[in-house]
Amino acid sequence: MPKQKNNSAAKKRFNVLKGGKVKRGHQNKRHILTKKETGRKRHLRSNAYVSTTQEKTIKKLVGNQD
Repeated sequence: MPKQKNNSAAKKRFNVLKGGKVKRGHQNKRHILTKKETGRKRHLRSNAYVSTTQEKTIKKLVGNQD
């Protein structure tokens, strides 16, 4: 049976933590920042976690993070 390939884009966007949670960044922080409020941009800087319904899919894409 062939090996499962990892997804390069997913590897760059997600981190699997020791506890099994998947860490992600926020969207809407790349361009057109002048019209966004300062508090909104500050909030987007922080990290977030992937929902539990999506965790299994993301972990399959990212592959082993050893």
